[in-house]
Amino acid sequence: MEGLGAGTRGPLPCLRWGSASAQRRGAPGKERRSTVGALLASELGWKFYDADDYHPEENRMKMQKGIPLNDEDRIPWLCKLHDILRRDVASGQHVVLACSALKKAYRDILIQGKDDAPLQCDQSGKGEKPVEVKLLVVHLTGSFDIISGRLLRRKDHFMPPELLQSQFDTLETPSAPENFIQINVDKNLSEIIATIMETLK
Repeated sequence: MEGLGAGTRGPLPCLRWGSASAQRRGAPGKERRSTVGALLASELGWKFYDADDYHPEENRMKMQKGIPLNDEDRIPWLCKLHDILRRDVASGQHVVLACSALKKAYRDILIQGKDDAPLQCDQSGKGEKPVEVKLLVVHLTGSFDIISGRLLRRKDHFMPPELLQSQFDTLETPSAPENFIQINVDKNLSEIIATIMETLK
């Protein structure tokens, strides 16, 4: 996720989920990601956000129909998340964000906003000194079969399991110089949380 704190004091965690197997790269899975994120935020006493809660209705409807989202769909959503992070960092609030952030460009938007985005966010506070958002990406990894099985058990979510392959295809696994750690989802929750907490020290 992506020691301790947010803004200039240190990186704030951003949880994502994917497979790092040699033949299949992974995609996000909300259930485990959100569970880990909420528990970590509780342990740290930080604010927790689930990025899925901020998808516009158009995105939700598109996914419900089995249509994968594209950059044009995702970038305004990521810009909104960046604005939330920037606001909280500016106020000294530490944050855990559970977010798929499949591509490096998406993760860059969470950190930098519009400057490095293929499609640009609305700029607010022009003329003000920009707030630095530091991010530690926690890349939760698992096989396609494991993640698919968990999605099939998930209830009342707008993304059908059939879209999982498209997300695996889109994923760009975090790599240097990104600030990230990778943890296998086969570990139990307490082990995952302990690993993240140790990294944030």
